[in-house]
Amino acid sequence: MLRLFFLCILLFGAVADAAEAEGFREDARSIEKLVNDHYAYLDRFSDGRMPLSAKLRAEAEQVHDKRSLLRFAERALLTLADHHAITGSSFSDSWAIVPSYSDLWIEKRGPDFRVEAVRQGSPAERAGIKVGDRLTAIEGMPIARAVEAFWADLGMTSTDERAGFAARVLAAGKRDRPRTLSIQRERGKPQRMVLPNLYTVAAHHPPISASPSGTDLRIKFNDSLGDDETIAAFDAAMAQAQPGQRVIIDLSETPGGGNTVVARAIMGWFVSKPTAYQVHNLPEEERRTGIPRQWVEQVLPRAGKHHPGPLVIRVGRWTGSMGEGLAIGFAALGAEVIGEPMAGLLGAIYDYNLTHSGLLLKLPTERLMTVDGKPREHFMPHSPIAVPSR
Repeated sequence: MLRLFFLCILLFGAVADAAEAEGFREDARSIEKLVNDHYAYLDRFSDGRMPLSAKLRAEAEQVHDKRSLLRFAERALLTLADHHAITGSSFSDSWAIVPSYSDLWIEKRGPDFRVEAVRQGSPAERAGIKVGDRLTAIEGMPIARAVEAFWADLGMTSTDERAGFAARVLAAGKRDRPRTLSIQRERGKPQRMVLPNLYTVAAHHPPISASPSGTDLRIKFNDSLGDDETIAAFDAAMAQAQPGQRVIIDLSETPGGGNTVVARAIMGWFVSKPTAYQVHNLPEEERRTGIPRQWVEQVLPRAGKHHPGPLVIRVGRWTGSMGEGLAIGFAALGAEVIGEPMAGLLGAIYDYNLTHSGLLLKLPTERLMTVDGKPREHFMPHSPIAVPSR
């Protein structure tokens, strides 16, 4: 009788374990539908659906616990070639998040992979990498072959868009180790460089840095647009502004995005009446109901806080997400937006928890546009003229 009791316990445990493993597999299988239901940019793909490969669908069937589910989810979201689509958790050896933990912006130009921007104060800048240099190898592997291998590992082929995405991810590296890059300038010999990843060198700054710059007041945001304390810090900085003084707002170090509360508090200093600053569009609702949904968001003035002087906004490749939203918002308010192209992160992300595991996925679900209807990711600043960068 006792033996039968223990056999029943063992059998019950095995059944429970099998049921739990199946729950994780169901979560893995559900990711494709979740993306097809909610992702705002399915029109980027030839058939209007998530490009999940047969290889990854087979991997979904091997998921059996939370760890294997997270690994699968990371790989599945890579197929979108979208730096804004990420998991809410990660491993120590996960790929670094771009642009937050990257210092090189790489694009495929013809047969080459060119450095189009270098992050200020980063390991790449200190190593002497310059705009226009060529990235020729990653970890000793020629970059073209490394990019092809990146996509082949996911059961996919490379395209020019995917190639640039993969090169940026590869150049940012794994979070738990240094990166070995080969960089070539013009016709010189490639130089092999070992650089730390940015997870080990992240600096700590106050939310903003404010200082006079000639006759101007310069305010730089230090990747703080998601921090409510930034509002008080910005208010204190703006209290220094003289009537009519030009204010330079530097958004070139805002890759982590933020929230609209902080953004609207900042822009509220520069309006005297409710003013439109961006347009939202929700494709998932149209897919579900057949009825499109689109709306305009306004910024409102803040009592006792107003500056009527001229305004210049500086942006660059590490202006991401809410930083990009601020840029198009300020442009709508009449500010001059200068600098390099921005990160081009797609839309606004919503959070989704998988049913069994609760694993968090972050997906671009809203399209965002300028007030005249241009996609935010296509907004281009003016080139910088006679405005100090530091």
